[in-house]
Amino acid sequence: MTLILVTNDDGVHSPGISALYSAMKDLGDAYIVAPDRERSAAGHSLTMHRPLKVTKLREHVYSINGTPTDCVTLAINKVLPEKPSLIVSGINKGANLGDDITYSGTVSAAIEGTIFGIPSMAFSLPSEKHYHFDTASAVAAMLGGFVLEHSLPYDTLLNVNIPNVSLEKLRGIKFTRQGKRVYDGAIQETFDPWGEKHYWIGGGKPYWERGEDMDIEAVQANFISVTPIHLDLTNYDALSYFKEKWRLHVP
Repeated sequence: MTLILVTNDDGVHSPGISALYSAMKDLGDAYIVAPDRERSAAGHSLTMHRPLKVTKLREHVYSINGTPTDCVTLAINKVLPEKPSLIVSGINKGANLGDDITYSGTVSAAIEGTIFGIPSMAFSLPSEKHYHFDTASAVAAMLGGFVLEHSLPYDTLLNVNIPNVSLEKLRGIKFTRQGKRVYDGAIQETFDPWGEKHYWIGGGKPYWERGEDMDIEAVQANFISVTPIHLDLTNYDALSYFKEKWRLHVP
């Protein structure tokens, strides 16, 4: 039977991972291996300064006191009975659009799966409350079945953002490119009881760069955004430019 790994960065008890797990159980032998607590914005980080503990919560469900990346690598190498045919991460409570993907633990879990040569996808619901996990899980089941049948291009994962609406309000699917946004006022100053200044990163007002086929515009128009992410970060246009134009010498 097809083995599917389900993980996330919101933690093993998140309603999003429960919805995704239920969707994947219809496609194969699904396992959850996820962080024991919320690890949002963990990025593609591995825990190397302390040992990690795997806890079996119930049949096919495990938690790890580490990052989403830890969960994927330990699942593949130690926890699962065999190498999975598919890895799905999410359903994230909130968007993973534009530059968010560089911080996202949800996307990073899919990156780790792709490094291992396993077709991987990340699913997110761009909202702050009242999440339509039923909509997102239906989309995940559809895409999961398609990827199991057709696989994905080499070194490529899918970053999927589903509008937070009922299924009948979705307008369709768009294949998109990664957008660009910056945050204004994302760093807050605060003081401890002894008057020492500290800084809190988070929040702020996002400003989006607009452009054709960008992920954010698709979601705002109630289209599912499917962005193929390639692990090769080389800028080949810049590489050609530097080779041709720059004449550098060792000092």
